[in-house]
Amino acid sequence: MPEKNLSEELFKPRFEHPETSSLVRHIAGHVAGSSSVMSAKSPQRWYRTLTPLVWSWRGVPAIEINEVLSRVAASSLARTNEQQLDTVRGYRNGNWIYEWSVQAARWQQLAQQQEDNDTAGQYWLHAANLFSVAAYPHLSGDELADQAQLLAYRAYEQATGFLSGELKSLSFRMEDGKTVNAFLHMPGQVKPPYPVVMLCGGLDTLQLDHFRLFHDYLAPRGLAMLTIDMPSVGYSSRWHLTQDTSMLHQQVLRQLADVPWIDHRRVGIWGHRFGANVAVRLAYLEIPRLRAVACQEPIVHGLLTDPSLQQAVPDMFLDILASRLGKTTRSDATLSTEMNAYSLKTQGLLGRRTPLPMLSACRKNNLYSPAEDSELICNSSAKGKLIRIADTPVMASFERTIVEISDWLAGHLKR
Repeated sequence: MPEKNLSEELFKPRFEHPETSSLVRHIAGHVAGSSSVMSAKSPQRWYRTLTPLVWSWRGVPAIEINEVLSRVAASSLARTNEQQLDTVRGYRNGNWIYEWSVQAARWQQLAQQQEDNDTAGQYWLHAANLFSVAAYPHLSGDELADQAQLLAYRAYEQATGFLSGELKSLSFRMEDGKTVNAFLHMPGQVKPPYPVVMLCGGLDTLQLDHFRLFHDYLAPRGLAMLTIDMPSVGYSSRWHLTQDTSMLHQQVLRQLADVPWIDHRRVGIWGHRFGANVAVRLAYLEIPRLRAVACQEPIVHGLLTDPSLQQAVPDMFLDILASRLGKTTRSDATLSTEMNAYSLKTQGLLGRRTPLPMLSACRKNNLYSPAEDSELICNSSAKGKLIRIADTPVMASFERTIVEISDWLAGHLKR
């Protein structure tokens, strides 16, 4: 079925789907705090935490982001919460998923019309990024978002077929008999087997969101990138997040010796936000299989154990966490108690000495990742390295951090 027709079929109106912000019911009240992601503040007028700088870094121009947000904000149709602009009910004008999907479909159509492979690849990648934003924050049970995710992955596979390097879709069998799908991104200028970086993203991202990290930073250094969705997200949606946060990634890591394109003796991990929880956990559980672990604004202890920090983060983040745990209702008191068990310090891991080199990058006054988390990670490693990300200029300091982490990983994996 052609992509355009698939889009029309998937999103064909059948009944009014539940609106994203209504999927996790709140038992106890919570006043959402402001959010700062790369200094992009999200006002309380939005349910979703807006991250325009992140989306722009992935390749969506600021003018296009503002155009879509304006269409969402300008809608006069009924909302789940009239105080929050992105809660328009139904798949129609003003609905978050609708507006971003319409924007993505335009680029999808343009991609199909291109004769130049590089241009077609860039347009497909652009469509994939927009479909991913449409599905954000990827809550379980959000049927319209699931459909946008499907289109995002289809567009992504189309894109990587045109762009430099090579993508292989891999399947790994888990202990429960199910399989998880992963993407192996391979650099074009070197021959296999490749040293590889396993990328562990945040709870609100898809594995396709990290293409630029591979293309601009890892591939030029001769590194492959292996991506796996976090539990309860994307291709890993059949598993809930548990206290064994590294379960999926650990089982994949143990099977890398069977992948002919990967040098399983030279494996590193790059964890972002909650993905760093997975990365650091593996730094203790799988020392013989890893060369190095890098963390970017990690969530490993502070936010998970400090109720005052939990009260400061947006409702959306707590909804995401509840959703990943398989919950459709959220009691702040109960969730706070459960979050404590996800602290790697509470689990008795972080704080112990590990011979594995670990790097952690932190930003001052980050609601999600206190600097103490990064300091604890580095102090727990026999070869720890701490990076303090400058507040300004935002994008330049972010880019410098990415370069420094990439160089550090390459130094450990290419010896």
